[in-house]
Amino acid sequence: MNGNTTIVHRNTALLAVEATEAQVPVSSDQIDEWLAPARRRLRLPKGVLQRVAGVYERRWWRDTETGWRQGIVLAAERAMARAGITRDQVGLMINASVSRQHLEPAVVTSVHNALGMPTTCMDFDITNACLGFVNAMTMAASMIDSGQIQYALVVGAEDVEEVQRGTIGRLNSKGATRADFNNQFASLTLGSGAAAAVLGPADRHPEGHRLVGTQARAGTEHHDLCIGDMDDMRTDSAGLLENGIQLILDTWRDANEAGFDLGGVQHVIPHQVSTVYTRNFAKATGVGLDRIPVTVSDWGNVAAEAVPMTLAKHQPNIAKDDRVLLLGVGSGLNTAFMEITW
Repeated sequence: MNGNTTIVHRNTALLAVEATEAQVPVSSDQIDEWLAPARRRLRLPKGVLQRVAGVYERRWWRDTETGWRQGIVLAAERAMARAGITRDQVGLMINASVSRQHLEPAVVTSVHNALGMPTTCMDFDITNACLGFVNAMTMAASMIDSGQIQYALVVGAEDVEEVQRGTIGRLNSKGATRADFNNQFASLTLGSGAAAAVLGPADRHPEGHRLVGTQARAGTEHHDLCIGDMDDMRTDSAGLLENGIQLILDTWRDANEAGFDLGGVQHVIPHQVSTVYTRNFAKATGVGLDRIPVTVSDWGNVAAEAVPMTLAKHQPNIAKDDRVLLLGVGSGLNTAFMEITW
């Protein structure tokens, strides 16, 4: 059977979303300088990251060991304060980041401890590449709708310095080829950052932003287009773009046929992969670029945190009762659209 997964959210509101920018700006011009040996040997021009991906800058954490966790703590504390809730009210905490320093324990455990969350707050990771944060919000909303918890805190942080330094080192080695550069190019577009969102019961928070529904779809026949770890990421960029856009179009079509009328949404917050991806998405769906806030030029691709960070930055521009669509795509491939009434 083919089609979308449709989830209707009945009593969940987004109460707050906050972002923390990593502190150290790293320009694409700087990446070019670090890649000088590879560029000379392979006869590569300067400015490829800017021209091809539209990434002019990305950020790294000042504290290379715990900066990512500090970023989550700052975003989470601001989000809880804005939502007007205390730690003791949070029944679920989910970390949705791609980055992880180890396989065990779950990344969320050290953040749970750093925030001083109560023992009654269940915590676990959800990982689904760059789609993780939207998936985590859907999971949290389902638990709130069912009455199992009152409030959920969804968090995540990306730390890309290690993979980018490793990529630069490999490309500068004498054995590296143009094919290696093309396969590892996408890792140089990544960026570090953190985000946190608080969700709670809509009937208790009329000031909140009500979750309407989620449309999700799997395209796992494309699971091998992007494979990475914290040292090395290999990507078929052309294949990822083509098949990712097609997966979005299939999901968009079925959602509209089910009566969601996505074309009328005033604000579309897609995953920030590249300016090429954004233009292709806009052209394919008919969503005007004036409805799509773009952050990839300044932050790079902040993986699972790209959507919530962009939403946090854009939220002053959203009016009450505006329709907002969060749109994530994750390597694998998977996609999910979440509609929110602001």
